[in-house]
Amino acid sequence: MKLNTIDYQAPNSAQHFVESLRETGFGVLTNHPIQKQLVEDIYNEWYSFFQSEQKNDFLFKAETHDGFFPASISETAKGNNVKDIKEYYHVYPWGRIPESLKANILAYYEHANALASELLSWIEQYTPADVAAKYSIPLPDMIAQSQKTLLRILHYPPMKGDEEMGAIRAAAHEDINLITLLPAANEPGLQVLTKEGEWIDVPSDFGSIIINIGDMLQEASGGYFPSTSHRVINPQGTDKTKSRISLPLFLHPNPQVVLSERYTADSYLMERLRELGVI
Repeated sequence: MKLNTIDYQAPNSAQHFVESLRETGFGVLTNHPIQKQLVEDIYNEWYSFFQSEQKNDFLFKAETHDGFFPASISETAKGNNVKDIKEYYHVYPWGRIPESLKANILAYYEHANALASELLSWIEQYTPADVAAKYSIPLPDMIAQSQKTLLRILHYPPMKGDEEMGAIRAAAHEDINLITLLPAANEPGLQVLTKEGEWIDVPSDFGSIIINIGDMLQEASGGYFPSTSHRVINPQGTDKTKSRISLPLFLHPNPQVVLSERYTADSYLMERLRELGVI
């Protein structure tokens, strides 16, 4: 089994995209409206930022969770006891962003949010009627003007050989949010777990964008759309000397949105953050 890419501009792209999400939890789009050059500029700008001491001037605030998260406090995936090998920066439009990096990253945030809204409308359009009846409001409305949607700039540093036993760049996990948008990173490594229990590579051709389902959409759809385990494996050979920059946008509903009889978006998020030890 392998993931196929879908041409965003093809006449049947919406249907094929939603079928891919249903089957694998992932969809990969080419010829989408987000400019390659903007993504490349962001990778280069933030790579320089992560190499600088300036990052320590923007250490995250526990109460707002914006800013820089050093590798020493990196996440430990649910069910794991070894930290991931990464550092990252949390961007919210209302949060702290280095002045020289603001223009491009906020432009990307806006463009990616607009694309995400369109993709959620595709998902709604091709959701069976009995499943769509579970949605408390239209899917694009769940994220409209949301202050919770998170853009994370990840830096996976080169491998030094002294990494903790069992540590990888990102251990197997599922995302918490509705959907995640991710431009193909500057280096491969992203893998998804199939229904058959096999890890397969996600296409990483630069210029494509990868979308995956999060736990909140799984919850809202009564399990119709699966939130699929994925991971970022460590590079091999000469690739060990390379950094990897990644730019996931985690689409979060407004806190009051009802996901199911059990959860609002806020109660679901708080439960998961407590499980992860973040709060």
